[in-house]
Amino acid sequence: MTPDRFFSLLLALRTREAVTTPDLAAQLGVSVRTVLRDLRWLEDAGFPLLIQRGRWGGVTLLPGGPFDTARLTPEERDHLALYGLDDAQREQLGAAGGSRRAHRKVGARIGPLPGSGALPLSAVVTTDNRPWFFRDAEGQPPAALVADVRRGVRLRIRYRSARDAEAGWRVVDPYGLLAKAGRWYLVADAAGRPRLYALERLAGWEPLRAARRLRDGATLRGVAAELTERWENPDAYPIHALIDADQRDRARRILGRQLTIEGAESEGDEQGGDGPGRRPARLRITVRGRSVEDVRRLLAFGATVTVTGPPEARERMRQLAAEILRAHS
Repeated sequence: MTPDRFFSLLLALRTREAVTTPDLAAQLGVSVRTVLRDLRWLEDAGFPLLIQRGRWGGVTLLPGGPFDTARLTPEERDHLALYGLDDAQREQLGAAGGSRRAHRKVGARIGPLPGSGALPLSAVVTTDNRPWFFRDAEGQPPAALVADVRRGVRLRIRYRSARDAEAGWRVVDPYGLLAKAGRWYLVADAAGRPRLYALERLAGWEPLRAARRLRDGATLRGVAAELTERWENPDAYPIHALIDADQRDRARRILGRQLTIEGAESEGDEQGGDGPGRRPARLRITVRGRSVEDVRRLLAFGATVTVTGPPEARERMRQLAAEILRAHS
């Protein structure tokens, strides 16, 4: 159990008289099995837990335990609920001071772990969720945006997506901020559809007077999980194409595991015919991407590749080719 999840679990138990394990799992963003394992750890560590099974059961943290939330301010309780962030991200969010004060207050009341005198886990495990070769991202810092997000209003943002040459204005309904692999994102609905907006592409914003309009039942955690799952699924968007056979090795080097070579489209010399009007033999390939924008990876092959589907991928390739032509005309 990470220190952040430890404090979040105890806060959840102290702020409610009784809470079910599915509710705890949903609040912490883990499985019920993980919650049960964490509860057993708390019992072994000497925390007085009352676990009642059945329809009206739940988990209760009895008075007299070593964790005292009465000494925390509401702001410090809020900081302890921010789990999964490393120190650098807490600094970026402007939350490092409150988190340190909260950990210091409750940490002083928690004694050594029971057992053989082993060092506590927090002393021998550290976290850093930034990617390798990390460099500071440009754009808006999360601390500048979070105050307006916390107001619960719609935002008018000036954003430049990967397909846009310049930033444009749009109105979104924000759920909150997501820290993912060393980058910050605004999680919001645009015209009722969930979107991730990288803060490094955010050129500016302004809060509106209207309250945000979120979809029924949608939460920050749920929407963020839905969006990131799309990005992490390499089979989400297959792009089909024909490529000259003499580009086979180069395609394997550039596209790697996302490339599947399905066979030859035509018979002939795979090195390319020399006769007039004859083009080289071609291969049918599939490139597994995450969205239509991954068709950009095929631009490196120029006229040796032809996108055959889906239709929106062919249209996007035509748009990109037209943009390149305009830039060089």
